[in-house]
Amino acid sequence: MGKRWPMADAVRAAYRAGEDDETMEPMVLVDAGGKPLGRIQDGDYVIFYDLRGEREIELTSSFTDPRFDKFPREAMRVHFVTMIEYDPGLDARVAYPPTGPMGEMLPHVVADHGLRQAKVVESEKSVHLTYYLNGKNDEALPGEDRFIVPSPHVEDYGSVPELSAAGVADAAVEAIANPGYGLVTINFANTDVIGHVENPEAIKTAVHTVDTQIGRVVEAARRAGATVAITADHGSAERWYYPDGAIDTGHTNSPVPFVLVDSDLSGVQLRSGGALSDVAPTVLHLMGLPTPEAMTGTTLIRDGIPARKRRVVLVIADGWGARDEELGNLIAAAETPVMDRLQAERPATRLQAAGTAVGMPEGTVGNSEVGHLHIGGGRRFLSDRVRVEESIADGSFFENQAFLWAMRGAKRDGTRLHLLGIISFYSSHGSVEHLKALMRLARDEGVRQVYVHGMLGRRGERPESGAIYVEDIEKEASKLGVGQFVSIIGRFWSLDREENWDRIEKSYQWLVHGRGTPVRQA
Repeated sequence: MGKRWPMADAVRAAYRAGEDDETMEPMVLVDAGGKPLGRIQDGDYVIFYDLRGEREIELTSSFTDPRFDKFPREAMRVHFVTMIEYDPGLDARVAYPPTGPMGEMLPHVVADHGLRQAKVVESEKSVHLTYYLNGKNDEALPGEDRFIVPSPHVEDYGSVPELSAAGVADAAVEAIANPGYGLVTINFANTDVIGHVENPEAIKTAVHTVDTQIGRVVEAARRAGATVAITADHGSAERWYYPDGAIDTGHTNSPVPFVLVDSDLSGVQLRSGGALSDVAPTVLHLMGLPTPEAMTGTTLIRDGIPARKRRVVLVIADGWGARDEELGNLIAAAETPVMDRLQAERPATRLQAAGTAVGMPEGTVGNSEVGHLHIGGGRRFLSDRVRVEESIADGSFFENQAFLWAMRGAKRDGTRLHLLGIISFYSSHGSVEHLKALMRLARDEGVRQVYVHGMLGRRGERPESGAIYVEDIEKEASKLGVGQFVSIIGRFWSLDREENWDRIEKSYQWLVHGRGTPVRQA
C-alpha cells in the first residue's frame, strides 16, 4: 500500500459527503490519542502568505490587535508576518510593503477640481469602490459620499442571485438626480459573486438582474442629462466551461465591454485595443477635466466630441466579460435586452482586463482588485503577485527579512512556525507555489516545527482540485522533510470582509483549539 496523505484523503471524503471547497467545515489533524496537532500557541510565529489582503484583515486582527473584542481570545502573544500590507494599522511585519503612493486616481482628480462624487455599491463589493478605486486608500476624499447597501447575510449566495442590486440602483437613481454630483460611480456585484457558484440558473438570473438595473440607471441619467459609461472589472460567467467540459467558476482572461450612452455622443467613434487603464482618462475627457501626467492611459474617444463639461455616471458591471462564442457563455444565455440594445446602438468597444494589461503575469485572469485599481488609476500597476514571483525567480524571496525574522525567531525561541493561507494553484489571494517557497526557506533555515493551515476556495479551479493541491503540499513536506499539513477549512469562514465575526471566531477556534473534524495522522 502506498503512502497515505491524510488531509487530502479527508478533503476527498468531504467531497463525497456533499461538501464543497468554499464552505468546507474545518478539519484538524490529530495524533493517536486524538490530540490536535500544530495549534497556534503563545510565542508562535505566523506567516500569512495571502495576497490582496482586504479579506485577511479580520482574521489577522483577531491574533494581533490587543484591543480586539469581537469574541473571546486566548491571552497570548503571536508574532505575525503578512505577505503584503493588509492594513497599515495591523501589528504585523510585512514581507512586501507598498512601493510608494499610487499617485492620482480618478476620484482624486475629481475631488481636486472641487467636484462632488458619489459611490454606490453593496457591501459585498464595497472595498473595491472605497479602497481599490482610490489607490488602496480607504479614506473618503473631500466631496466623496459613499452609499453602501447591505448585501444579504446568507451562506449560499446562489439562493439570492438578485443580491441587493435593486437597492444599489435605488441609491444610484437618487444620486444621479442630485445635480451636485459631477461623478456617480456604481458597482453591480451579481455577475461576479454568483458566477463563483455552481448554479447556472442562478447565474443567468444574476446577469438578468444587473441588466435590468443598468436599464434603470441609464433612464435616470437620461432624465438628468448625464453621460453613462458602462464597463466591467474582469470576466467570469461568459466562459463557464474548461475546454474539456469541466465547470469553471473562476475569473477569465476575456475582455470586457465599454459602452457610452448619451444622445449627444451617438456619432462618436471609440477606438479598439483599449484596456481598463483607459477608463479614467475617458471619464476625465467626458467631464472636461485634465488627465494627470501619471495616467499613461488615453481616452477611448477617437473622434472629437462637443466641448462641454458633463456629469458622468460610471457603471461597473462586476464580472461581466465579453465573449462571442455561445458555448458555456452564461451571459449570452441570460436575458440581457438592455445591454444588447446599448452595445448595438451606442458607441461601444472592448477593453483588455487581464494579464499584462492589468499588471498580472501574461495569460492570467483578471480580478476585482486589479480591475478597480486600473479603472481608477488610468495606468498599469505591477501586481503584488508579479513582485513575489519575480523575487522567487531571482532568489531575493529567500533573503526577505520579514520571513527570516519569523523563521529565525521560531528557531531561536523553540516555538512553532505556522504557514497560513489559500491552497490554490491560481487564486487572486495567493498560490501554493508561494507556500512551497516558504517551506524550502524553512528547511534551509533549520526550523523544526512548521505547520501548514490551508483555506480552500474553488474559484477558477477544476472540480475537487482542492484535494489535489492539499496532497501536493503533503508530498512537498515529505520530500523536504519539513512541515506538516495540519488543518484545512473553506475560505468562507476565514476570508471575510463584512464583519461576520462568527465566521472569524470559527476560524480562530480552528487554528488555536483545533475545533473541527479530527483527521487521524498517517
